[in-house]
Amino acid sequence: MLMILALESSCDETAVALFDPRSGLVGEWIHTQMALHEKHGGVVPDLATREHLRNFPALLALARKHESWSQITAIAVTQGPGLAACLAIGLASAKALAVGLNLPVWGVNHLRAHAFSPFIALHAAAPAAFARDLGTLLPHLGLIVSGGNTLLIEIDRDRRLRVISSTRDDAAGEALDKGAKLLGLGYPGGPLVEKIARGGDTAAFDFPRGLGRRDNLEFSFSGLKTSLRYQLEKLPIDAVKARLPDLCASYQQAVIDVLLRKLELACESGGYASIGLSGGVANNALLRQRVSALGRSLRLPVLVAEPKHTGDNAGMIGFAAWVDDHWVDRRSGLGLTIEPSALADAVAGPSAHM
Repeated sequence: MLMILALESSCDETAVALFDPRSGLVGEWIHTQMALHEKHGGVVPDLATREHLRNFPALLALARKHESWSQITAIAVTQGPGLAACLAIGLASAKALAVGLNLPVWGVNHLRAHAFSPFIALHAAAPAAFARDLGTLLPHLGLIVSGGNTLLIEIDRDRRLRVISSTRDDAAGEALDKGAKLLGLGYPGGPLVEKIARGGDTAAFDFPRGLGRRDNLEFSFSGLKTSLRYQLEKLPIDAVKARLPDLCASYQQAVIDVLLRKLELACESGGYASIGLSGGVANNALLRQRVSALGRSLRLPVLVAEPKHTGDNAGMIGFAAWVDDHWVDRRSGLGLTIEPSALADAVAGPSAHM
């Protein structure tokens, strides 16, 4: 029997989860620091680290009360990418628990967990049939969109991951947050832009769509941000306030157009059996609608990570530790144990590669 205790602390969410391959996620606990960092207009690493130190004991205390705690057979923890000091708290906590409980520690790449997160609901719906159901959806093309990363990834029939393209500069979520800051909105910017955009005209302003060539799958959003700044410099303050919904709608539309264009181009060249959407920006309603519409037009199933598994969460870490063949040895059902030296390496320089 396998029962995974998962820990996540890559940025500003402290999270713990329990994953049972026989039934799915049996417990999830998370503490968000959004209200704290909102006062500063963005994540402050020192404050985030302090909050992880404060909140891991409380979350683990809640997890210990769960009936599955006594059945834990392995510990999975985010080893990168992320903020080094924040990762260190999660890694140290995992190692301390591993020593105390005499269990192996598995390191999980945060982006690999995002890549597999759209399949969590599929597993939960029918755990016994998951291997069969997953096989019908591979090879899979996934779009990971967050504040720090924008990637197109492929999961092949053997569950191996390959990065097809990434961003040359800003991530999509970063572009939305920076755009919100230019518009004088608060933090986090992306959800605020989305909220205000609902009353605006998406065609009111002609913002650029970066790297539009059909032979290029890379993303680029820095030019979009610069274009917004130049547009705001042309408008009087009163006009900016009056046309804020149009500005937000047009800016958000440009970001989503770029994402969909690259996703569609990748679909045309891949022979994929399904499309996935994950990462924090996957909560954007318009993006979800556009990806779903693309799937219908191509007659491909679309798997979108559930809202609770789009941001930083331990549930996807535990799930990836089990489902991802990069970490799990099918013969034994066990994963790769991280030795103390490897833990130190992960903290010193977490890889941004998958």
